[in-house]
Amino acid sequence: MKKQLLLIATLVVAMSCKTEQTKKETTSNMVENPLLVKSSLPYGAPDFTKIKNEHFMPAILKGMEVQNEEIAKIIANTEAPTFENTSIAFEESSKTLDNVEAVFYALAGAHTNDTIKDNQKELAPKFSKHNDEILLNTKLFEKIKAVHDNLDNLELDAESKHLVKEQYKKFVKAGANLSEEKKNELKEINAELASLSNDFGKKLLDASKKGGLTVTDKEQLKGLSEETIKGLEKDGKYEIQLINTTQQPLLQTLENREVRKELFEKSIHRTDAGDYDTSDLVKKMALLRAKKAQILGFDNFASWSLQGTMASTPDKVFEMFNGLIPGSLSKVAAETKEIQAEINKEGNDFTLAPYDWNHFAEKVRKSKYNLNEDEVKPYFELTNVLEKGVFYAATKLYGITFKKRTDIPTYHPDVVVYEIFEEDGSKLGLFYGDFFARDSKRGGAWMSAFVKQSKLRGQKPVIYNVCNYPKPAEGEPALISFDNVETTFHEFGHALHGLFGNQKYASISGTSTARDFVEFPSQFNENWATHPEVLNNYALHYKTGEVIPDALLQKIKDAGTFNQGYSIIENLASSNLDMQWHTISVGTNIDDVARFEEKALAKMKLKIDEVPPRYRSTYFAHIFSGGYGAGYYSYLWTEMLSHDAYDWFKNNGLLTRENGQKFREQILSKGNTMDYAEMYKVFAGRDPQAEPMLKARGLQ
Repeated sequence: MKKQLLLIATLVVAMSCKTEQTKKETTSNMVENPLLVKSSLPYGAPDFTKIKNEHFMPAILKGMEVQNEEIAKIIANTEAPTFENTSIAFEESSKTLDNVEAVFYALAGAHTNDTIKDNQKELAPKFSKHNDEILLNTKLFEKIKAVHDNLDNLELDAESKHLVKEQYKKFVKAGANLSEEKKNELKEINAELASLSNDFGKKLLDASKKGGLTVTDKEQLKGLSEETIKGLEKDGKYEIQLINTTQQPLLQTLENREVRKELFEKSIHRTDAGDYDTSDLVKKMALLRAKKAQILGFDNFASWSLQGTMASTPDKVFEMFNGLIPGSLSKVAAETKEIQAEINKEGNDFTLAPYDWNHFAEKVRKSKYNLNEDEVKPYFELTNVLEKGVFYAATKLYGITFKKRTDIPTYHPDVVVYEIFEEDGSKLGLFYGDFFARDSKRGGAWMSAFVKQSKLRGQKPVIYNVCNYPKPAEGEPALISFDNVETTFHEFGHALHGLFGNQKYASISGTSTARDFVEFPSQFNENWATHPEVLNNYALHYKTGEVIPDALLQKIKDAGTFNQGYSIIENLASSNLDMQWHTISVGTNIDDVARFEEKALAKMKLKIDEVPPRYRSTYFAHIFSGGYGAGYYSYLWTEMLSHDAYDWFKNNGLLTRENGQKFREQILSKGNTMDYAEMYKVFAGRDPQAEPMLKARGLQ
């Protein structure tokens, strides 16, 4: 018996020692985790020489733990709720998690791998649960509400008051006023939606990566340049990778109609059958979102989601659609006739199909405007576009300057880094550019931040842009299309919005605005791509250094409204699909996604065989895995703002430092600190008008 007791005691001591050792090892690992300590790099930029796959999961879980501990302190505080012990404490509770998430999701989008994908899948329900346990916490909401209800009696600056209002609205929108029973039901829905959304994103990434077109015979690639063909070659074959959108860039130049058709079919069917079929995910998410809206007291998900936006209601969005559709249909009908005439002129006896559009539209462009994309590309070398175009315009408008940094580690060799300085030489922030497509990157183009600007946290912004331009063959220049030129300007418009954030609080800084406002600065920045002074500075022939000839520049301008009927219809079609999916009510019977889509397009007269939606439902990442549910309309909404703002610039001297400073101070630096309509009115002196956009699109 004594031996048994001695053995048990020995085991207990050993286990105790082991437990203590485990705790020490865990603590040590946390301390050593580069995601949990302040980076020693400039601006606190992430040190990718130290960050490994295995660091993400423990760092994120630790971030959640820290936030939960901070919130527990807020709730346990027996003093009356104040701005400092509640609003500021809540704002700062997420600091650790914010920093880790920023790096994790940057790599999840731009340079993923199997470990990160597995982490995403595991974390999706955890994040949903974590957020719900905060936003649906009754005791915490009581504290938040107490500060909000006493706001008129608090001596706070305007930004701090706005923070209190935004925090309160965030809790109410999430369901903080619901009964405990309804909260629990909502939590289950949110968790399921998070998992479904993650599954959708993963299936789409895999489908786009593995669903491209493989061509074995080089002759079938007739029309493509030797440089492009060389870039496609892999193991004796030619692989055309799919990008996010329905239409694929190479459809414009591929001469073989059967190859065009096959590439197009690969694109539109990438996720509607087999292992990558997302149809069930789409149906489940749409119906769950409708149920969520019902629980929160709204008729549909769009009505709930549009709270706090400029549009505010689905009716306002459909009103915008109805204002654009008639002119767009007339424009696209005229374009269809032109393109069919071009097909017939070449002696072809087939009717225009969607996979023919870009190919023959380019031929119409050449004949009508004498503009050849291959003639233009040599003037758009990527580094020139960025440094002598995008950066040049920013210097002219805002006085900022750029210095390339090669000493700051990046997550991929293709990524370039620039330090940005204010006009007086003081430091503003860092900018990372990741421009080339690869298998580890999701499709599309976007901007985000490794570090968000915040005076309270002592943080200057570290911003990145990600794009998907075809990577040239080794030693060849990166010549991009004019569409990609505009994308480069667009994404840097987002970057400026993030860089110029001038807030105390990270949660309302920079681009932390409503969806139908956040695209405004980016779309506005596109206008400078064709401004003569800017264009003549960056549009330099990559071999000769010759500035783009005036005649060629004029062709680009003349062709500016060409194909705009097609462009706006494909956008309207996708925007409409988004709204139709998110205005269904609980109990709607959706037996087939394709049939629902067809009816949704026909309902708004947008079912046009030759012009498919920019995104079909089954690969519409923006709305089913990208946070834009009931928000894709924002691109059109903010296009109106961008053209109207540019019209203001035209009436006030265009590319001047004075105009840039006004736009920076009254728009770009404001973040989410005031009503967006009022913000725009302060800048322009009036409400926005649609006429400049209609004129720019050639619809008026």
